[in-house]
Amino acid sequence: MDAPRLVLRSVEIFERLMPFMHPFRFGPSVVEAAPQAFVRVEAEVPGFGVATGCSAEMMMPKWFDKDPSKSPADTVDDLRRGLVNAASAYLAAGADTAFGLSAAVRPGQDAWAEREKVPALAAGFGPALLDKAVLDALLRAIGVGVLDGLRRNAMGLDARLTPDLEPGRLAAFLAGLVASPAVAVRHTIGLLDPLDGPHGLPNLIAAAQLAFFKIKIGGDIDADITRLEEIAVTLDAVAPGFVATLDANEQYDPDRLEMLADALGRPSLAVLRARLLYVEQPFDRRATFAAPLSPALHGLTVIIDEADDAYDSFVRASALGYRGVSSKACKGLYKSILNAARVKAWNAAGVRAPFLLSGEDLTCQAGLAVEQDTALIAALGLTHGERNGHHYVAGFGPAPEAEARAFAAAHPDLYTEQDGRIVLDVRRGLLPTRALLAAPGFARRAEPDWESLAPITPRSAAPLPQAARA
Repeated sequence: MDAPRLVLRSVEIFERLMPFMHPFRFGPSVVEAAPQAFVRVEAEVPGFGVATGCSAEMMMPKWFDKDPSKSPADTVDDLRRGLVNAASAYLAAGADTAFGLSAAVRPGQDAWAEREKVPALAAGFGPALLDKAVLDALLRAIGVGVLDGLRRNAMGLDARLTPDLEPGRLAAFLAGLVASPAVAVRHTIGLLDPLDGPHGLPNLIAAAQLAFFKIKIGGDIDADITRLEEIAVTLDAVAPGFVATLDANEQYDPDRLEMLADALGRPSLAVLRARLLYVEQPFDRRATFAAPLSPALHGLTVIIDEADDAYDSFVRASALGYRGVSSKACKGLYKSILNAARVKAWNAAGVRAPFLLSGEDLTCQAGLAVEQDTALIAALGLTHGERNGHHYVAGFGPAPEAEARAFAAAHPDLYTEQDGRIVLDVRRGLLPTRALLAAPGFARRAEPDWESLAPITPRSAAPLPQAARA
């Protein structure tokens, strides 16, 4: 089918503060609460009518921008400002395909970020949210689910931003998508998470039949090695056959990464090294592209995450020895799809070590965020992904009970009731995806309680045009 063109008639943006049950540390930052952003758009699709699309994503302080001169509140406000700027640009863009709209707006968003001294990763947050909501509206208008929509290329995805991809290969990749019927939960072991006691790792493993783990490391090599040895003992005893990844969140440098690679050869870490898939984003995003990875990493697979702030980031990183890139809906669903196409093309060529696309999470919350991100990685064929939002926020957090129960009724295979609260159902260690992929729209059968949300009002941004608020 030819990709339908659409016009946005309205954009509304909101937020809700989500308090954490216990602190979450990544790199040097400790987070105890963060706002979740929500977007609702109304789109007119000629020949199909008008439809509403929605999306949600956490605005995590100090992840999109780790500039030490900025406060956590400053980094969140930059996300708000970028979202306001993107909303205005999408409204003004006129008729286009869903992907065409995204591509047309990108240069202006990049120029705004340069003027405002906002890093590219943070500037991409607003368009990422808009793209999800626009795709949801489009697919609901034409009456198909996200898997069928991707296979048909209803969004009009092309290689204009990725000239390294042959257009015919991209079309074949989309048409041949084979989705995963379930995504295994890869549980985050945070730097502050207890390894024993009532809320310790053994009890969590038993409660959710966990077999996949993402282990945070903080850059203090001695402390990291000691903690990894403790974790390895626990996992080997309680989750035999486990699989693990490491996430450094930009806290290492080349010398310490070599030291870590050497340490993973110790007998005390042999079981972890044997089950280790990759190390995620060891270096500062700016240093990532400064030099090739050292050959002294003993075959350690290294992937990028925070450094993935442009459509060519993965290409540049692959030339330096990196073998993978993360998929995160907060970085842009189209970037994930195009990177997945690259992985398939590069692996088919077979000229270098295998490449991979990983499924990661920025504390995706119950409801729209976790449903859409899970559907995205499932559609791309990933079989496991980091899911950690439920570990830090109780159920739907402060959302009205009616909202939580609406999502549970829409997807009873994803949610359950626990202690009187609706929560993500991780008891089997798996999230089923068939219903998510088949639901008309982008994995959405329920909506937030919009009246309970606060309009986004950044401290230093022009207000949205009237059309964006009505």
